[in-house]
Amino acid sequence: MDNELQTNITTEQTYHSIRHSIVSAQRSLSVAVNSAMVTAYWEIGEQIYKACGENDRAGYGKKLLQYLSAHLMAEFGKGFDESNLRKMRQFYCAYPIRDTLCPELSWSHYRLLMRVPDEKERAFYAEECAKSAWSVRQLERQIHTMYYQRILASQDKSLVAAEIQTTEPKPEYERIIKDPYVMEFLQIQPDTHVYEGELEQALIDHLQHFLLELGRGFSFVARQKKFTLDGQNFFIDLVFYNYILKCFVLIDLKMGQLTHQDLGQMQMYVNYYTRELMNEGDTPPIGIVLCADKSDAVVKYTLPEDNHQIFASKYFTYLPTEEELKRELRLDEFQKLDE
Repeated sequence: MDNELQTNITTEQTYHSIRHSIVSAQRSLSVAVNSAMVTAYWEIGEQIYKACGENDRAGYGKKLLQYLSAHLMAEFGKGFDESNLRKMRQFYCAYPIRDTLCPELSWSHYRLLMRVPDEKERAFYAEECAKSAWSVRQLERQIHTMYYQRILASQDKSLVAAEIQTTEPKPEYERIIKDPYVMEFLQIQPDTHVYEGELEQALIDHLQHFLLELGRGFSFVARQKKFTLDGQNFFIDLVFYNYILKCFVLIDLKMGQLTHQDLGQMQMYVNYYTRELMNEGDTPPIGIVLCADKSDAVVKYTLPEDNHQIFASKYFTYLPTEEELKRELRLDEFQKLDE
């Protein structure tokens, strides 16, 4: 090899190695700074709470905050005004046990989490945020689109309502598959007609956002996956692999009302993957028919009672209002309870 070429390669490798070290150090420093800041704010909140008691707006509490704010702002800047000091106190009240704080989450994450009133819901978002490395904007989106409620809506309602612990835990896939899916990132206006191929292309164009909406553990495998049976070609719209479930996830897109033929077609796809493409150590594949509208009665009477592999989920191509989402979830809950 030419000496000059070898020198250039070595120089480039050295540069990338040094760059990697710098980036790693910056990330570590950022995590350390965020963690130190969160811990400091928690300690400040604890001290304010212990000093002014239950009500920080009455008598002594109000005067204390005014005093602290004036002196701290003079020394450390406007980040310690009365409003922020109250948020720190609220932070301590929301997370009174210091060991429950997550070092992966920043103060901006916690400021969003503190707006979630339900303790279990708040803990769920914190755990998912840390596991999936959500940015602040991603966390805000998931809270706004009621990700927690949609996850609960996909489970056995009697089990969720009673919070019964059984000896056989619910299958993991029932906590991962959601209904409905919110895909406002496609920027398709409400009541706009699009073809299935256009929807598929839009999902591929926004694959990162779609993976976020699908949830944890998904990786993209194929689009329009082709297989042939007796000379007849079939195409699966989208194929993913979920490393948590350890299985293939097949998705078929339907623009209109769900039919029993759609579910039967997905059953064939799942059967084919089960018998031909499962790898050693995989669990059986699952199929999701993603449709604009669906009838739970069609799903109920098309699929066997012990079905654990075929699912139908509704999708929104716009960001629904909170009332629309609540109405959708309530309808889903009542239909399942009636069963």
